[in-house]
Parts: sequence; structure tokens; C-alpha cells
Amino acid sequence: MEIILKQDIKSLGEKDDIVNVKPGYGRNYLIPQGFAQLATPSAKKVLAENLKQAAFKQDKIKKDADGIAERLADVKLTIGAKAGETGKIFGAVNTIMISDALKQQGFDVDRRRITFETEPKFVGEYVANLNLHKEVKVKVPFEVVAE
Repeated sequence: MEIILKQDIKSLGEKDDIVNVKPGYGRNYLIPQGFAQLATPSAKKVLAENLKQAAFKQDKIKKDADGIAERLADVKLTIGAKAGETGKIFGAVNTIMISDALKQQGFDVDRRRITFETEPKFVGEYVANLNLHKEVKVKVPFEVVAE
């Protein structure tokens, strides 16, 4: 029995895959639970069209991310933080601060797409990793200065 998966199933396949399963497994578990649908000829055509449109959208998103990555190549951020005499920061420099600094430069990057190579605990220079797309990653240097 051929079915189209509506979501990822660990031992079976990923979303939008067409897989063969035993009829009982498909009719009694996968389809009633909403994990799959029958792979009829019309359902296959709809799936092909949806995949084509999704590929077009993903291509556009990737091109936008590439454009942002090119513009981010020359950016260096400065983050102000309260620090002690030894240079240790009170509190923490977090992804929200990096996202806000990027917004001031004209880049709108979600804070959940930002990670640090090393956590900024002291005044100094660090690198933030921006995951703009699953294939487009950018390293942005930033400096933490005492206020």
C-alpha cells in the first residue's frame, strides 16, 4: 500500500515521502492518526505541485539570505555592558543584544538564529554565528566594551 507521509516518522521516512507500508499499518494507524494519506494519482499530483512551489519559495529565501550575508561581511558590532575592574561583565551579553545591535545597523535577524562560539563573560572581542538559512551561515565579529 502506497501512502504519502504528512510528517516525519522516525523508522519510515520524512514529510512528503511516498512510502510502501503494509495495508493494516497504513489503514489502521497512519491514516487515522493523521500521519499519512493514501497515495492516489490525484494526491501525487497535488504533492508534486506543492513540492515545486515549496522549492521555489525556498530558493527565494536562500537568495535573500545570501544577499544579507554579503552585506554582513563588513559589519562589526560594539556592545556596551557594565563591567568590573577586572573586565568581568556584570550580567550577560545575550543574543537579544546582538539582534538589537544588528537592527540599528539595518539588519533584521531573529535572536533565535544567533549563537556564540564562546560565551562573552569578559570585555573583549567575540564572534556571533548567524544561521540565516540552513545553507547560509555568517560569522559576525563583535566587541564587548565597558560602559
